[in-house]
Amino acid sequence: MKRVLVSDSLSQEGIEIFKNTKGLKVDVMTNLTPDELKGVIKDYDGLAIRSATKVTKEIIDHAANLKVIGRAGIGLDNVDLEAASKRGIVVMNTPGGNTITTGEHAIAMMMALARKIPQATASMKAGKWEKSKFMGSEVCNKTLGIVGIGRVGTIVAERAQGLRMNVIAYDPFISPEAAEKMGITLVTLDKLLKTSDFISIHTPLTKETKNIINKAALGKMKKGVYIINCARGGIIDEGDLHDAIVSGKVAGAALDVFAEEPTKNKELIALDNVVCTPHLGASTDEAQVNVAIAIAEQIADYLTKGEIKNALNFPSVSAELLTVIQPYLALAEALGKFEAQLVTGAIKEVKIEYSGEILNYNVAPITISVIKGLLTPILNESINFINAPLVAKERGISVVESRSSEVKDYTSMIKLTIKTSKETHCASGAIFGRHDPRIVMVNKFTLDVIPEGHMIVLYNHDRPGVIGNIGTTLGTSGVNIARLHLSRELIDKKAMVVLSTDDLISEEVLEKLRNLPNVISVTQLEM
Repeated sequence: MKRVLVSDSLSQEGIEIFKNTKGLKVDVMTNLTPDELKGVIKDYDGLAIRSATKVTKEIIDHAANLKVIGRAGIGLDNVDLEAASKRGIVVMNTPGGNTITTGEHAIAMMMALARKIPQATASMKAGKWEKSKFMGSEVCNKTLGIVGIGRVGTIVAERAQGLRMNVIAYDPFISPEAAEKMGITLVTLDKLLKTSDFISIHTPLTKETKNIINKAALGKMKKGVYIINCARGGIIDEGDLHDAIVSGKVAGAALDVFAEEPTKNKELIALDNVVCTPHLGASTDEAQVNVAIAIAEQIADYLTKGEIKNALNFPSVSAELLTVIQPYLALAEALGKFEAQLVTGAIKEVKIEYSGEILNYNVAPITISVIKGLLTPILNESINFINAPLVAKERGISVVESRSSEVKDYTSMIKLTIKTSKETHCASGAIFGRHDPRIVMVNKFTLDVIPEGHMIVLYNHDRPGVIGNIGTTLGTSGVNIARLHLSRELIDKKAMVVLSTDDLISEEVLEKLRNLPNVISVTQLEM
């Protein structure tokens, strides 16, 4: 008998699925402290959570029998995915269960903001009749700028089009052709900021999107703009937003998410023209039932049948095949992540060429691993092995598989060629020994790179002193180099340096590297 612990509030429909699955026993224990969870987790094979339970490395280290963690919802900020993966614990979420709910909440927030509905309600409940005070704005024929056209952003766009709004969007990872099919005009972020009457945020929180709406961005916006954020806290600089509202630059903001939750930013939410909710984007009865049923079915299927669905760290394959192809899956995902952070422009085509012994197996899961790796730096936690091909298709990315009988330098190789709106870029990988993935070629450069941790990719003119300058700059900045690989291209007299560091390098140090003599470009990667 396998045991499942439900440690957060879960709709009864989900609990009943566990109870009615032969071979499973379910216990519901909510509001456990971290120490209490550590004390009991060793007895369970499955853990079902929402957002309250924090599944840290320390918790995972005590989970001797845990095989699967299931999150009823999309975000996984509260799960240490790396620690779970290292322990072989499958981590699942429910990426589609609350998409509509979150999109509808953004539209509701926009309408409440435009018509001052919360403020008027509060006024009437105070016994007043201040009709002229709460003059609103129509949304019809206004321009809505959407930052991020993922699943939720697409829902918002569709609903806004029904309201006769002119919808434009900024998303550097979707092709203009794919956006056009949705009736959306793709623009630069600058143009979106300058021309939108309403701006709605729908991107994950990444190092690129953190504080993307800051003082500089707010300064580019039209006077009287309205801002809606139902995505993630931290995308908007709350201090800069406060100042822009007080100055009259921004007419109002509707916020469902905050940099710190529960938020302590009383100064911002106290403003009369700020509409706010306590992270209610996914909080509808329908959504909670949907995600509870979905995660219960997924956990039950995995524990009783070995089937993997909506996993963020394993593909949907049988246990037997997974053991054989696991090294290739790791290599493929690493290649995708590596390339996604190096290329510029919207990705149009991904060509994956397989050669060698790998052709003895079904490469379809490996292709999905490439796509997942490619999209993960862009969309973060919303990408898994199930939805990666669909998201790629929605974004107009063509995925082409090919097989080569040509004899290579390695028993098996995966070559990845990315075509974007600006360039074509290649990288190849191989397995060393039985399990160790390596990146062995980038464009014309031959390498032997372990794709993990914090990495720097630097291109330079092949001149004396470059490596010394790099070492000196990093050393004086307190940065320790873990590994360094150098490759030279004699015809073009260019060189490529790939180095790993113990810690993430600050933008200030990166700029110092870029300003060194003979350095062409510097890119920081997180693998």
